[in-house]
Amino acid sequence: MERLSYLSGINAEYIEEIYQRFSKDPNSVDSSWAYFFDGMDLGVSVSNGHSSNGNGKATNGAGATTNGVASSIDVSAEAKVTDLIHAYRHKGHLVANVNPLDPAPETHPLLDLNNVGLSPADLDRKFTAAKLIGFSNAASLREIITRLRLIYCSSIGLQFNHMSDPLERDWIMNHFEGDLARRNYVSEEKKWIHKHLVAAESFERFLHTRYVAQKRFSLEGGDSLIPALATLIESCGELGASNIVMGMAHRGRLNVLCNTFGKKPEYILTEFEQDYKFDDTMGEGDVKYHMGFSADINTRSGKNVHLSLANNPSHLAFVHPVVEGIARAKQRNLKDSNRSQVVPVVIHGDAAFAGQGVVYETLNLSRLKGYETGGTVHFIINNQVGFTTNVADARSTTYATDVARMLETPIFHVNGDDVEALCYVTRLAMEYRQKFKKDVFIDQICYRKYGHNESDEPSFTQPGMYEWIKTHPSPREIYSKRLESEKVLIAGEAQSEVDLHMNELTEAQKRTRAEKPRPFVSAYESLWKKFKPSKDVDMMKAVDTKVSAAHLREISSKINVFPATFSLHPKLHRLFEGRLAASVAGVGIDWGNGELLAYATLLTEGHKVRLSGQDVERGTFTHRHGVVFDAKKGDSYVALNNIQPEQGEFIIQNSSLSETGILGFEYGWSLGDPNSLVIWEAQFGDFANGAQVIIDQFISSGESKWQRASGIVMLLPHGYEGQGPEHSSARLERFLQMCGKSNMTICNLSTPAQLFHALRRQLKRDFRKPLVVMTPKSLLRHPKVVSSIEDFSNKVFEEVLDDARNVKKSDVERVIVCSGKIYYDLLAAFDEKQIKNVALLRLEQFYPWPEEKLLQFLKSYPKNAELVWVQEEPRNMGAWQFVQSHFTGGNQVLREKLDGREIHYLGRGTGAAPAVGSVKKHQVEQQELVEKAMNVRVNLKMQS
Repeated sequence: MERLSYLSGINAEYIEEIYQRFSKDPNSVDSSWAYFFDGMDLGVSVSNGHSSNGNGKATNGAGATTNGVASSIDVSAEAKVTDLIHAYRHKGHLVANVNPLDPAPETHPLLDLNNVGLSPADLDRKFTAAKLIGFSNAASLREIITRLRLIYCSSIGLQFNHMSDPLERDWIMNHFEGDLARRNYVSEEKKWIHKHLVAAESFERFLHTRYVAQKRFSLEGGDSLIPALATLIESCGELGASNIVMGMAHRGRLNVLCNTFGKKPEYILTEFEQDYKFDDTMGEGDVKYHMGFSADINTRSGKNVHLSLANNPSHLAFVHPVVEGIARAKQRNLKDSNRSQVVPVVIHGDAAFAGQGVVYETLNLSRLKGYETGGTVHFIINNQVGFTTNVADARSTTYATDVARMLETPIFHVNGDDVEALCYVTRLAMEYRQKFKKDVFIDQICYRKYGHNESDEPSFTQPGMYEWIKTHPSPREIYSKRLESEKVLIAGEAQSEVDLHMNELTEAQKRTRAEKPRPFVSAYESLWKKFKPSKDVDMMKAVDTKVSAAHLREISSKINVFPATFSLHPKLHRLFEGRLAASVAGVGIDWGNGELLAYATLLTEGHKVRLSGQDVERGTFTHRHGVVFDAKKGDSYVALNNIQPEQGEFIIQNSSLSETGILGFEYGWSLGDPNSLVIWEAQFGDFANGAQVIIDQFISSGESKWQRASGIVMLLPHGYEGQGPEHSSARLERFLQMCGKSNMTICNLSTPAQLFHALRRQLKRDFRKPLVVMTPKSLLRHPKVVSSIEDFSNKVFEEVLDDARNVKKSDVERVIVCSGKIYYDLLAAFDEKQIKNVALLRLEQFYPWPEEKLLQFLKSYPKNAELVWVQEEPRNMGAWQFVQSHFTGGNQVLREKLDGREIHYLGRGTGAAPAVGSVKKHQVEQQELVEKAMNVRVNLKMQS
């Protein structure tokens, strides 16, 4: 609680009783009461219109006294003034002048004098409660209200009533109330702010006149953001931060790139000119207001601050978790355990902040140990309209920022026309972040001068607003006029600065047209220097991922044995003993064992491994146990972090019940640290649907759009066990539809050794690609789903696996190509029925499509053998359409190379849902599918 909040609503007689005790012995009451009563002496009593009885003792109307201190002092009235102060602290933001489009209300019922039991007759009475807001002595109620309105109802509205930590509440309150002098800048600071404001406006006006109606998502109306960001960078340098990781929406992005990051105007203007030579090898590219950048900025105090702007798609808010992941990875790399050196900054739009669920998901990560970044500085560019949607239709809350109250941190609402107020708040926000390591929010209430983009006509939908905006002076014009009135600038000086900037931009345009530079992309720098963009051929090169059997056994003896003082759960003894025994014997290494061996070998080679997702520590299917807990004490133990003295760090973290936020975070981490194996595991494969924007807009296309590679791995449990539509399919078909230009790797693996090599391959290449793995559920403990130690030590990853049974190839009448779990269903039936005339090939990697390897195996069977694709997913799902396309189309047609043979489909019919809901119906369908696969007399042409 803040000081003296205890007075609110307390019985006056009770206050009087405590006051009497204080007057006898100040140490007999709580220090908070002592603070309140301090200074309440006879002089205050007299100043309030009371008189002395001639004996040096104060009296009330009845002449009562209390040890020379006035018992008649109107303590109740002091409490009422205190209540009024509390009201302004808590509700002053409701009448603050924060909206440049709308005058502030003159008052609010909760701020009326009569609401706290006072009246206009009390305005000239003096109250000691004035000391609570910085007065050195008692002050009149009129003076108190004047100061309260100056503090809480000017161009800044502060929300902190939702904060429950008394230390934080007092800190923000004391700074905000005691910083009135800091809000008034000296002349040199004012000129510095003005310079940035001129640069912001000039940039937009230049583009507006030179590239008419071209989209740029102008910052005009919110121009004050540029000097605010300059203030933020200066504050970071002074407060010990050396890195800012920033994410932002479209609005103002080009301006920020130019005037905050220092990107040369030529590299921005060339994207308007579109006259440079295009290079298709760099991918599809993206529009100019999606692109990221990095730069080193030298502050005025001589400090260097590195800025990184994350690329983002048109799903604007989804860059938020990506920024947090990049920041956390950078903090890890810099050993920034205090999280003071790397500061995430996210710039939101008001409609997106209130409307997009990813915002809540990401805010919820801010205090979780596996995801916290020490606080993010949030700017909301509040245009007060979302595209064409009015505020009343965009949210159900008073402010766009109300979801942020969940974090119990300060929220500042600032009039975007008051650039000094915004700069002051930015500095205070950064100080709060560095001290308390928590998020802080700045709601810059402004407007956009034009429509959502420059080709829109906003007066179609907001005619009144835009009639007003037409005549409203810009933030720069307002500030220039103010500085001229203050004699900080002489007449005409502001316009000279504007002219200078416009001339500089004109010269930059001339250079652009003469030199035709390609857009500059800052990729493959810093930690990415040793990596390269990959070509198609690189993706299919074999990678040596073998690990010696001796080393594997040595590692196994470390990760499956626990300290003598650790009480392992009785049911886990057999699991770890079995894993160790399998490694020693060299046979029977199951999925969980193979997975942990992959991580362990990478760790001993100096790499870091990070695995997160819902329940990953144990594993959704109780197969991993990467973290174990003492059965008696509850303490945790991570064996993978205790292999050898010098090793990489294994980070395994159960996530919140979030897909979008967590996958975005992990993708960001993979960008920030290419030397780590970064993995997100879905609880069930279909849960990836909840993160579809991250998959579509970042993971699958980020390299082609932005030249930002990622080696992130997605483990998606997939397989039909009769568990209904929601827990069967990871929607393999969707991932395959997104494949192109060697953008990622898609696998459906069938052995532990294959998983081992696929995971290790991720870090053994000199490039990075996302890896999507359809992982099993029921196969995790299947007796056939095991590998030998030679599979780990003598082999590498195989994109296609030939029939492992003792089948005479010349007798084969049908060749089945399948993938994943269905292989083991078919294998069991074939073994039972002794089927020898049908071969089973496993497609382990779908993309990049392993044509040569597949062709090699198919041609080893008779030319007249039927080719059949078998899957358990419905016909319109799974991999069938992708597989079929490679046999019937493309530059190198498999069908031609196979003497015209067709490939036929065998599986379920089309479906609306991925699977049936009945276990019995599922079993019937699965049995029919297997029987048709065995029976070479089935008319496959009819099936296809």
